[in-house]
Amino acid sequence: MSLLAALDVQTGTVRGKTVSRHTSAESIAFLEELVAHQPEGQEIHVIADNLSTHKTQRVRDFLEQNSNVHMHYTPTHSSWLNRIEIWFSKLKRNVLTRGTFKSVKDLDRKILKFIRRHNKTAEPYKWTYRDVSRRMKTFDSTVTVH
Repeated sequence: MSLLAALDVQTGTVRGKTVSRHTSAESIAFLEELVAHQPEGQEIHVIADNLSTHKTQRVRDFLEQNSNVHMHYTPTHSSWLNRIEIWFSKLKRNVLTRGTFKSVKDLDRKILKFIRRHNKTAEPYKWTYRDVSRRMKTFDSTVTVH
């Protein structure tokens, strides 16, 4: 089983769908669901990892037909930049690790229940960085670098 999920950073809610295989057809069907649940013409920015199913010709065709949907791919080995990956980690810790599942259907039910529970208390996501001492320093414009 695979879980396709999208995090709306403006609301903090997650839309998820379990599928038996993660194929480009399933990815496109999920993208179509995302588009269908947004106001017509709404700009949709999807941040995805570099999984090959996200980059097939069928996906490119979908994007061409849906000019309001924009795919942005995280660099290889940096999926931690993708906010949904952090949410997946939370799902893993709270549901999957040490979880007991009677069947694939039971696993599916518990994952979708976790999503519904998450959405009840979801809040908009705001990137913040409070530790000023660890921020990158900018170069002084009077300094010449050779």
